[in-house]
Amino acid sequence: MNYLVHLYLSDPTPECRLGNLMGDFIKGRLDNGWAPEILRGIRQHRRVDAFAHQSSVFRRSKARIHDRFGHCKGVLVDVFYDHFLARKWSHYSDTPLEVFARDIYRLLETSRDILPPGLQRVAPRMIAHNWLVSYRDEQVIGRVLERISERLRRPNPIALGIGELHRHYAGLEADCDLFLEEAKEYLRDW
Repeated sequence: MNYLVHLYLSDPTPECRLGNLMGDFIKGRLDNGWAPEILRGIRQHRRVDAFAHQSSVFRRSKARIHDRFGHCKGVLVDVFYDHFLARKWSHYSDTPLEVFARDIYRLLETSRDILPPGLQRVAPRMIAHNWLVSYRDEQVIGRVLERISERLRRPNPIALGIGELHRHYAGLEADCDLFLEEAKEYLRDW
């Protein structure tokens, strides 16, 4: 769900970035059927997810969100962090977000045959709707939350999460900045 955060934190090789994108779509034990850099990217993705679970900053972000969101708080924080990263991209990268996104979309298109089935289904929509850049727009974030809510089997309040973004915007933004800094350091030490 937080594609942009994982891409930003990834080693900068195309294959590693591809592995980071695959991370949500590959479950269980990893075999050696993947190219080494793709495998590294999948492992980085899992490391970032594990780091988020133990991060006091990520937990603080979840604590800002109303208790009615329960187990969905982490999903909201993931999406919100992508929003903040997209909005402040020029603070984090010398490459314009539009150029970075175009490179990622090209990578997805040229690698289609090796993508896990779930990512094969998602990639065309990601490209067509320019997800990585569109995360800047709060209205888009609202629609993203609605779509996530609809995809989940159980009734959930995720579609109402945009209100939490508005209520806690400054605090969540500050948390995101700190989380990204700490996650980069964590991966550098790994």
